[in-house]
Amino acid sequence: MNDETAIPPPPRGAGPARLVEHFFRHETGRLHGALVRLVGIHNLALAEDVAQEAMLRAMRAWSMGGIPANPSAWITRVAINLARDAMRHGRMATAKEPAIVTHQEVTRATPAVAWEHTHEIRDDALRLMFVCCHPAIAPDAQIVLALKILCGFSTGEIARAFFGSEAAIEKQLTRTKQRIADSGIAFELPPAVELEQRIDGVLATLYLLFNEGHTASSGDRLLRADLCAEAIRLAQQLVAHPVGDLPRAHALLALMLLTAARFPARVSEDGALLRLEEQNRALWNRTFIDRGLDHLARSAEGAALSEYHLQAGIAALHATARDAASTDWTSILRHYDALCELRPSPVVHLNRAVALAYVHGPRAALDALAALPQRDKLESSHLLPAVTAEMHLRLGDYDAAERFFRLALDRAKIEPERDHLTRSLERVTRVRIGTS
Repeated sequence: MNDETAIPPPPRGAGPARLVEHFFRHETGRLHGALVRLVGIHNLALAEDVAQEAMLRAMRAWSMGGIPANPSAWITRVAINLARDAMRHGRMATAKEPAIVTHQEVTRATPAVAWEHTHEIRDDALRLMFVCCHPAIAPDAQIVLALKILCGFSTGEIARAFFGSEAAIEKQLTRTKQRIADSGIAFELPPAVELEQRIDGVLATLYLLFNEGHTASSGDRLLRADLCAEAIRLAQQLVAHPVGDLPRAHALLALMLLTAARFPARVSEDGALLRLEEQNRALWNRTFIDRGLDHLARSAEGAALSEYHLQAGIAALHATARDAASTDWTSILRHYDALCELRPSPVVHLNRAVALAYVHGPRAALDALAALPQRDKLESSHLLPAVTAEMHLRLGDYDAAERFFRLALDRAKIEPERDHLTRSLERVTRVRIGTS
């Protein structure tokens, strides 16, 4: 993620399947936008079918005949031709996603080719982003739709992000597409007066996309840098366009950059999760920090304060601390206090408790955790017992620390998180032996 405006190149040595997957992940919004321009927003499902068919044909053709000089242009040209044929001969109805997945699993890697990309602002993707967030569509449905057709999420990934079932997400997507087809929504950027109704949905979608990459909801990887890079790229497009050049959009981009700056030090070489105080700060991306601070400064040009301002402010305090010991936890706690007032959630209150521990000690944090609002929403998460265990450990209550670490381990779904909690249990044992 060295250039926040460019599409990242595919991995070195990528074969046809990985090239198509890379294209699907990073250019889905642009391709769908171009197709929707051709077939109309009321034919959104047709655009999806055509895009998937083009990618399936790419994997088959490239596996036999080699990878073309410009894979992106190849897929786009095939998709446009398919869309024209479909408009002439009727709607394609067969879902292609399962076939793509199967093909990816069996296709062998072949030598990579040079990858061409463009720095131009892609207005079709931007238009599609705002269409997904039309006020006629419910807020949750806006985000689900955007994640599907703009960001290339599978229904399974969306279901995990929303703690729902794939069947429920599929039904919601079908209803949303039908609503778009029936309501006469136009494929155009809205006039300025309507932006206020859509911009928050756009920002929420980008925020969710980044968070899924920052902490994956399932799998064996804690970090999915490709999703974070895509969220940053889309946010950069947004703020570069007059319709998205808003203080809270700059604040969100600042939050992403300042958070992503710590990624190189977030996990060890063997994939183990490292706590903030364990990270080598020399590995933090200074370019991202500088860009993040610049966007944070631009976010202050308005009078309104958003949740993204406060979260970016917290990220900036971490990013600019010389070392863990010099972190300004008092200011961080003040930011969390404001965030609890502006946009309260169980996770925000949980993070505030952590900041509280650094300022007023672990007992104050445990009292805050005991009074945590809506704690039932964290019943399936490992976060609450993990933080509770850490506070008990700091107080020297090793039995309670071990009990809560084991509860957290039972709930953790990501392997690096499970490894981290296992090491925490070992840390309890070492401390206990050292005091006996």
